[in-house]
Amino acid sequence: MNIRNFCIIAHIDHGKSTLADRFLELTKTVEKRKMHEQYLDTMELERERGITIKLQPVKMSYESGGQKYILNLIDTPGHVDFSYEVSRSLAAVEGAILLVDASKGVQAQTLANLHLAQQQGLKIIPVLNKIDLPNARTEQVKEELSYLLAVEPEDILEVSAKNGTNVEKVLERIIKIVPPPKISDSANLKALIFDSTFDAYKGVIAYIRVFEGSIKKGDKISAFAAKAKADVLEAGYFSPNLIASDGGMSSGEIGYIATGLKDPGQIRVGDTITNYHLPISNFQSLPGYKEPRPMVFASFFPENNDDYDILKDALGKLKLTDASLVYEPESSAGLGRGFRLGFLGMLHVEIISERLKREFGLSLIISSPSVEYAVKMQNGEEFKIRSASMLPDFSGIKEISEPIVYLEVLTPTLYMGSVMELISTLRNVYKGTDYLGKETALLKYEMPLSEVITDFYDKLKSVSSGYASMSYEPKNMQEGDLVRLDILIAKDLVEPFSRIVPKEKAYQEGRAMVTKLKEVVPPQMFEVSIQAAIGGKVIAAESIRAKRKDVTQHMYGGDITRRMKLWKKQKRGKERMKETGRVNLPQDVFLKMLKR
Repeated sequence: MNIRNFCIIAHIDHGKSTLADRFLELTKTVEKRKMHEQYLDTMELERERGITIKLQPVKMSYESGGQKYILNLIDTPGHVDFSYEVSRSLAAVEGAILLVDASKGVQAQTLANLHLAQQQGLKIIPVLNKIDLPNARTEQVKEELSYLLAVEPEDILEVSAKNGTNVEKVLERIIKIVPPPKISDSANLKALIFDSTFDAYKGVIAYIRVFEGSIKKGDKISAFAAKAKADVLEAGYFSPNLIASDGGMSSGEIGYIATGLKDPGQIRVGDTITNYHLPISNFQSLPGYKEPRPMVFASFFPENNDDYDILKDALGKLKLTDASLVYEPESSAGLGRGFRLGFLGMLHVEIISERLKREFGLSLIISSPSVEYAVKMQNGEEFKIRSASMLPDFSGIKEISEPIVYLEVLTPTLYMGSVMELISTLRNVYKGTDYLGKETALLKYEMPLSEVITDFYDKLKSVSSGYASMSYEPKNMQEGDLVRLDILIAKDLVEPFSRIVPKEKAYQEGRAMVTKLKEVVPPQMFEVSIQAAIGGKVIAAESIRAKRKDVTQHMYGGDITRRMKLWKKQKRGKERMKETGRVNLPQDVFLKMLKR
């Protein structure tokens, strides 16, 4: 009964990983000499950007009131694109620390993560962090939090994770408030897989929370949904490195098992692990968490076509550590074989492409991100498309529907006007405004997802001096007046640049794209035309001047007509090249167009 399972939830950059560092120091889980900042963020990318991308479990021992307690913590990401990681952590624990920055106050992702925790029925411990900052608004933020959680302001703990102020009080509060896990003495094993990773020697390693029964090295197990059978090669816990334990794990504990399975698809996050010999027919699996719904789609093609198999293998391994990643094979006339990937947002796209580059050494060409559209044909046929190149001839289309999201923007009232002005430039339906405390407004809108995924987040941060924050969730599909915008370079259609856009914005989009391409496409020996077209109609065009080559440099003196003769010959050659010439676009052109 001395086990407490909990996680930390917060908006990005509110100090989750720093608080986890203090817990590791206080409980002496990590020796002081080995300690460094963001200890649980093991990825090089996480340290560089100062954000958490992967959930990370750790088992800590702590003594309070003469009794020893085992505290299982799961550190979670804060960005909206990784909310699936958060939902998985919440399914494995009984309590959550809701961490709020005293200078920034309650932000959109704080609300989104709080709703997730409340749906799971977890015990919430409100904690105010960064009280040592000179611009901390401790009293105001306490007021916002007490309004949000319907608790007394004095029940909210004030800490500074950086300096270690009051961190012990948080651990004491966890022991007091978070209920111990329900212990069951059933012989039938039921364990939930909340994460997984791959090891070349031990095969797939599943991170599990045991709800019933026990599990140890040598046990025979099966994964309920995937029907995969395996022997447990090793069982243990996180400290935060993997530490094997001969006693294994019993009901209520969190740990890992090495399955020896070499096929990453056989262990799925959200699946239930059970004993080998159970009659599967009457077995009730644990309530998993909802399947992730990819919101943004982009095509990844290896720069070198021979790397296709490496990319396929890399995606299988990444899928293990990031269950929200969805992919399917795709081929393109210009770019060869590749994959169409589904993501939860734009930061997710960036992180996955960076991980493929660093961890697997792949050079990739990435198409412009798009969303999933539903197409209804005149003959009654219906299907979904994820890229503009899959769109059939417009004459046969009856309607195209696009995904609509429910968007919440949290902003200090000071910036409310400029935030509303920004949103008015996009297609939106205003749904209302709520107030948290005196100085924070929650704006609610319905908007097409395609308006949110481009650079809306960056613009929102710039108009609000970084204070506004947003979160969104899918609502439904809605018919829109949409057209396909194509880009032609030297009269050749470049498929990765094609996109589906609202008709009223087609000209601005086309003009912006050709202007940007004029800057990024390298000049050739002939004049290159860049055109944006809808159907057969060109709506915007630019041209890149030809490179000049001094063909007369080898001449010495003589009549001017000799030079003119050579220049004329060069001009004819350039015209001929313009008719037949093709432009080979280097990969950085695609990448520069992706970063808009």
